[in-house]
Amino acid sequence: MNIIIRKYNAEDVPSMIQIWNEVVEEGIAFPQGDYLNQKTGRAFFNEQTHCAVAEDCESKKIHGLYILHPNNIGRCGHISNASYAVGSESRGLHIGEKLVKDSLAQAKQYGFGILQFNAVVATNTHARHLYERIGFVLLGTIPGGFHMKDGHYEDICLYYYLL
Repeated sequence: MNIIIRKYNAEDVPSMIQIWNEVVEEGIAFPQGDYLNQKTGRAFFNEQTHCAVAEDCESKKIHGLYILHPNNIGRCGHISNASYAVGSESRGLHIGEKLVKDSLAQAKQYGFGILQFNAVVATNTHARHLYERIGFVLLGTIPGGFHMKDGHYEDICLYYYLL
């Protein structure tokens, strides 16, 4: 499998929505509780600063995606935020690492100085190990900051990376 990370286009949106909704359905990572449909998905991805997909060059299958946008406005507008989604059948293939590294490069190109994660669920050990291996710094933990799908609360971790 030869995976490339590229800017998304309109033809990618159905696959992006499917992958995004899979993560929302799992209820253990994204803060969003609502699913995207064709209309809301197109609008959601269009309003981001940058969206990219992980595509297999041979099969053209989309295996994952990320969104990149400002974390805040005004005097904090130099801080970006990103979210990543990899389809369940594609996990363990280092696609997430490619997505994160590309988002760092894109964030820098868009003039951001920092990439910050506001809510990495503490039990999401694979993501946390990846971020730490790449060089993200753990700022701290918010006890009970994430409401899991099953109703209990998990801690969330805040991370940042200087671009």
